[in-house]
Amino acid sequence: MKNYHPFNPQPTAPSKPPPPFSCDSQFHVFGPQDRYPIRVGAAYEMPTATIEKALELHRILGIERGVIVQATTYGVDHQVVLDGLAYAGANYRGCANAIVLLEGSDAYIEQLHSAGVRGARFTRQGLGITMSNADFDRAIGRVRELGWYVKFQPETAGILEQVGLFTNLDMPVVIDHMGRSDVSLGSVDPSLKKLLDLLKQGNFWVMLSLTEKLSKSGLPWDDVLPLAHQLIESAPNRMIWGSDWPHPLSVSPPPDEALLINQLYKYAQNDDALIQQILVDNPATLFGFK
Repeated sequence: MKNYHPFNPQPTAPSKPPPPFSCDSQFHVFGPQDRYPIRVGAAYEMPTATIEKALELHRILGIERGVIVQATTYGVDHQVVLDGLAYAGANYRGCANAIVLLEGSDAYIEQLHSAGVRGARFTRQGLGITMSNADFDRAIGRVRELGWYVKFQPETAGILEQVGLFTNLDMPVVIDHMGRSDVSLGSVDPSLKKLLDLLKQGNFWVMLSLTEKLSKSGLPWDDVLPLAHQLIESAPNRMIWGSDWPHPLSVSPPPDEALLINQLYKYAQNDDALIQQILVDNPATLFGFK
């Protein structure tokens, strides 16, 4: 199994503190392995990145809320999320891997809901968890019963391969990583065009994340700015931000997360009201924070 880089061990504070109750809408927790063994057939394993380290990062960044997103590394077994939510407290929510809706018992799914899980993520094909169209429909039906949102991780080439699955869904739909649009293509990128169309439907949300991997030019990631500006302008009330800590599958050292928040400020063109909307108000609406 390939070795990936661990998270940045020396995070710093962003250029200015984010507003109170800012939310990291996607981060993951890994290990320790002796307590949370990886599933048989997992596509990848990450260095240990515990909930304690995640919350330490959030304190440095000025983040007070967050969403723990289940990694495919653990599949149906969501104990790392359950324990993380119990440790983090009421300002944190969880997002399950959608496979649990097919293979988990009703009692287990209810346990996840009671712990604060409010969404289900459908991961890209290359990460080893797939389902048939019939199973997908079953999972969506369960999401609808629970009143959760659904979340789609785009394929590395964008959303076009998957778009038929979620175009007509009638629930909140989060598209991760800015749809993995190709920033080198600009406005003519087919994935971006489709994503902008989806945002017109009113139930689609976009995660402003994966900046460091979407960029073709590297720091200071200025080539990603036009993409983020278009998305925010299209639906400012349905944009959220996530660090994606500890940056799974990183083949180069992950960035200092303070730079990612500074980049979000540039995405929002340093408009304090818009920063408040993306970091506080929008996630409060989507994830059910008071």
